[in-house]
Amino acid sequence: MLHPIESSATAAARRPAAPPELDDSPWHTSAACRRDEAGLFFAPSKEPTAARLSREEHAKRVCARCPVLLECREHALAQPEPYGVWGGLTAAERRVVLTRRRRRETEIRVPVPTRIAG
Repeated sequence: MLHPIESSATAAARRPAAPPELDDSPWHTSAACRRDEAGLFFAPSKEPTAARLSREEHAKRVCARCPVLLECREHALAQPEPYGVWGGLTAAERRVVLTRRRRRETEIRVPVPTRIAG
């Protein structure tokens, strides 16, 4: 019996998606936020504080279910991205992370003087 020819789109839809770490495409193609409005992740000008906090919380919920959350966060920290919610962190939260990383790196590089018992 002959089987109908399967289109490449149908065949691709039946194949399981490659895990992000094995996929050849850029990490952001797997991002959950690609289906949402960019306005959810970036503040409009003169946004009231309550609206900003609500929008950021919604954006963080999208990030929480994202398969590439860590890649996104590291990208935003490495750039560094000055605006928006990236990898589940706001710009202010990313600044805190970067400050802590720099402080930790400085502490690792600067040896602590030791006292010699005498």
